[in-house]
Amino acid sequence: MFMLSNFLLALAKLIDFVLSAYIWVVIGRAVISWVSADPYNPVVRFLVQVTEPILSRIRRVIPTMGGIDLSPMVLILAIIFLQSFLVPTLKQIAMSLH
Repeated sequence: MFMLSNFLLALAKLIDFVLSAYIWVVIGRAVISWVSADPYNPVVRFLVQVTEPILSRIRRVIPTMGGIDLSPMVLILAIIFLQSFLVPTLKQIAMSLH
């Protein structure tokens, strides 16, 4: 059982890291949308390709209000929720197996 416990702890840490990194990617995408960045720049293309699938789904539910796109903020809040709920839950399950 200790192997499963260690696996779940490692998984929780990995998920936490990936979610934290993705928050910064979303922030970078939001900042790039404020300036007229070159759409052919590899960094800009990466940020758009990584974030657009999720942001477009959020935009379908929450449309732009008065020219302000709230989808990055909604996505960041959803990620924070996952970090606050999913990661501690995995850690508690791992500790209960230990």
